[in-house]
Amino acid sequence: MEDNRAVNPPVLETLSLTRRFGERTAVDSLTVSVQRGEVFGLLGPNGAGKTTTLKMLTTLLPPTSGKARIAGFDIVEQSADVRRVIGYVPQLLSADGTLTGYENLLVFAKLYDIPRKEREARISGALTFMGLRDAAHEVVRTYSGGMIRRLEIAQSLLHRPRMLFLDEPTLGLDPLARRMVWSHIEKLRADYGTTVLLTTHFMDEADSLCDRVAIMHLGKVVVIGTPAELKASLNGNGKTMDDVFVHYAGGTSELEGDYGETRRTRLTARRLG
Repeated sequence: MEDNRAVNPPVLETLSLTRRFGERTAVDSLTVSVQRGEVFGLLGPNGAGKTTTLKMLTTLLPPTSGKARIAGFDIVEQSADVRRVIGYVPQLLSADGTLTGYENLLVFAKLYDIPRKEREARISGALTFMGLRDAAHEVVRTYSGGMIRRLEIAQSLLHRPRMLFLDEPTLGLDPLARRMVWSHIEKLRADYGTTVLLTTHFMDEADSLCDRVAIMHLGKVVVIGTPAELKASLNGNGKTMDDVFVHYAGGTSELEGDYGETRRTRLTARRLG
């Protein structure tokens, strides 16, 4: 029998991926794999290591030890190749509020060396896909929080990445805007087979969007499974992902992160609100 991993290799695979800051271990021996077209959630309280993990996987931060490959490329030895096959929407706002939506996408298309003859079609397609075509020539500082997030996702998709990283994509959004972002993430997977890794503090988001989730606590992954599997693991009817989170993330849903992380999160939420 053929090895399924050889026929369908993971888009993302990590082996004992570790990052230390002095004496503190922020990410401790992370070993996960994510298949093509999967929406994979990385959950955990503030300070659990989620954002540090994303920064390593997006080549913004070198690991202390361990390995990771994305679409077959090593994140350290082949970092330029990795950046060509991923998209990344950080927790902090990345769109330029002084430019229009179209202008933001044009700048990004140039940065990624998208051929001039393809730029208009790519930009138009991304704006249409994310429901922003009518607002393309409006200045981004006039956009709502949900529109900004959708613009940033559109921006990250221009170069047609095989894998998309989303760090708290709905932070600070109202419920309607959150659901609109959810629907576009689902559409990405359905229409393009895009593989998505997202972090979130919203357990309903993880339950609705994710095929599988990993819960981190103090830098370690303590459990991985489908939302249904994790809820069933608590041996009780009517369990929710909130119950799962509290059980596996150290008994609390609000562990403190550092001052800088908390401040950045609040500033982002205020701007999107």
